[in-house]
Amino acid sequence: MTTDVDLSRSRAAARGCSAVLAGVALTVLVLEQASRHLAGPDYIRLRQAGYKPFTWFIGVISVLTLASVITLTVQAYKHSRHLLRPPLIALALILVAIVITLAVNGPINLEQLNWNPTTPPANWSEIRDHWQLAHAARTVVLLAAAGYLNLPTGASGG
Repeated sequence: MTTDVDLSRSRAAARGCSAVLAGVALTVLVLEQASRHLAGPDYIRLRQAGYKPFTWFIGVISVLTLASVITLTVQAYKHSRHLLRPPLIALALILVAIVITLAVNGPINLEQLNWNPTTPPANWSEIRDHWQLAHAARTVVLLAAAGYLNLPTGASGG
């Protein structure tokens, strides 16, 4: 049986991890907006330079967030089902963010790695805009997930 201490620790871990993930996504959103004035070659160099160090970093944060929210959801289910709704909604939102990543952002990231900065594709700015729009949606979803995890334990059925 899950104890109150276990549930409290899981809630703290899920809240912390989701806040970091949402914060990173929000930071990237701001940086992407700041890079919109760059010409194609400069934008491509920027994206390519950040890909390798950032990919492992965001991957670790994403895995920790997913694991902590799953753990919280399972513990809430075992401990007291009235606490289940917020982590379950947060988990669903995080899964939506993962789908956005796998369907849009990830494939574009891989495509951009093969671009030659000196000769950008003719539609590079359209692809950038598509990536940024998907990232904005992903950021909103991650912020909402963090919000659900930070509801008071008596709010919204949890």
